[in-house]
Amino acid sequence: MSQNITPNALDRVEILTLQDNYIEITAMDNNEIIRRASALAGGQLNNSIQAEHGYSAIVKTTKDGRTRTLLFDFGFSEEGAAYNARLLNVDPKAIEQMALSHGHMDHFGGFHEIVKMIGKKGIELVVHPRAFKQNRYLRFGETLKAHFPKFTKSEVEKAGVKVIETADPYPLLDGDVLFLGEIKRKTDFEKGFPIAFFEKEGVEAWDPIEDDTAIAMQVKGRGLVVLSGCAHSGIVNTVTHAQEVTGISDVYVVMGGFHLSGPMFEPIIGRTTEELKKINPTYVIPCHCTGRKAIMHMEKEMPENFLLNMSGTTLTFSA
Repeated sequence: MSQNITPNALDRVEILTLQDNYIEITAMDNNEIIRRASALAGGQLNNSIQAEHGYSAIVKTTKDGRTRTLLFDFGFSEEGAAYNARLLNVDPKAIEQMALSHGHMDHFGGFHEIVKMIGKKGIELVVHPRAFKQNRYLRFGETLKAHFPKFTKSEVEKAGVKVIETADPYPLLDGDVLFLGEIKRKTDFEKGFPIAFFEKEGVEAWDPIEDDTAIAMQVKGRGLVVLSGCAHSGIVNTVTHAQEVTGISDVYVVMGGFHLSGPMFEPIIGRTTEELKKINPTYVIPCHCTGRKAIMHMEKEMPENFLLNMSGTTLTFSA
């Protein structure tokens, strides 16, 4: 890319996680950055936030006293993110735009319920064109295939949503947020998902998941906030791509799914952590598909940078 697209310098970025893989309602570790979901509703302990293998977040940006709102991903189950949004008293009408990290079920599954809550005809959903790739599956050996549910452009448009397809970086919320587009893959160790395949016209091919992307914001005087969905392109590739396309080298926050769970990815936990240490973000916040071993390793190796995310948690990053 010959010209940088630098997102607006913001006073504050607030990320409310509607859906993540973990919940600990008794954590009681609130501070100036972390605000956990409360178990109290009406003076009673009856607010149970749901966790599931999926990701969804509401991103609020504040600049010169004006706050804008973006929805990033929709979670896995039909009701999960919407259920949590209701418990957390989210105002769905405030959501102005939506972005999808990639076309896998654990990120689009809650689409219909969330869109119903928002209730705005013509609201934009920004996606990579290959997010609508069909006949995707995970291949376990020669015979067992686990197919992903269909997600189609026509289905999205039928729900009253305007689809913006782009493989290039694309400004959201009038430049407060940058959709990063297709991630350049440069590292020698982030090689994608080896068992991901798709079929086109009866021919099987490995799925590079080229639709995998992330979003980036800039907090004034602090640097980039990079939020990934699964980082199938590699979280190191994702962050370095964000630095390249924005022209901003300082990294304030790296957050999201890093896809380091399970035996196929555990061998690169150490290398990924070492490369993140070189990038030196103020905060590293592994979520969703990062996996228990990788999260524990990052907490051990980067104790001053590490924050634990959960369903229902709001994280606030200020200038």
